[in-house]
Amino acid sequence: MTLTKPIHVLIVDDHQIVIDGIRSLLKSSDAIHIAGEALNGKEALTLLAQKTIDIIILDIEMPIMNGIELTKIIKEQYTDIKVLILTMYDTPEFVQQAIEIEADGYILKNRGSEELELALQTLAGGEEYYGKEANKTLRSGVRKKKNSTSTEVQLTKREIDVLQLIAEGKTTPQIADQLCIAHSTVETHRRNLIEKTQVENATKGLIKFAIKNKYTL
Repeated sequence: MTLTKPIHVLIVDDHQIVIDGIRSLLKSSDAIHIAGEALNGKEALTLLAQKTIDIIILDIEMPIMNGIELTKIIKEQYTDIKVLILTMYDTPEFVQQAIEIEADGYILKNRGSEELELALQTLAGGEEYYGKEANKTLRSGVRKKKNSTSTEVQLTKREIDVLQLIAEGKTTPQIADQLCIAHSTVETHRRNLIEKTQVENATKGLIKFAIKNKYTL
């Protein structure tokens, strides 16, 4: 997908060296403009009131106001801004919490610049991005729950194919390419999945459903 204007990004992390590192990773991309930086959630809110921001990259653990609190406020007051959590925490509890507060993306700090840029492009394109490692972490946590039960929902083979790829963090274009079907067909399957599973939050809800009901590969 080709974007007509740069993605305006705000970086929020309590370690300046991390902020500098993200700047360095993204500086070569013409599609991304670093619009500002903040060391905690409170500073970030001040900048959000002053600047035009498309996506905010934030850490979870920060002083004064952490990433979880900041995300909740953004989702209430700045509904057009996408939230990408970039953290070192790869435990199921943190990934699950990110889904519950409706963060738009979640990737780990040990990933490279290619995945970071892919996540930003995906969010800017209107989709969510939960990296493969985040999904793997969430799946491992769900498997450990002894009281997990399956929900009886009748899915077609193609719907299962699409659901599995959604759970892997694939975008609509990637799913269409892999299954050799049209983008519109993927969206039709996605709508049918949402209707059948009765999930409340599109992609994140389908990921949770797939993991809980063991549709993941």
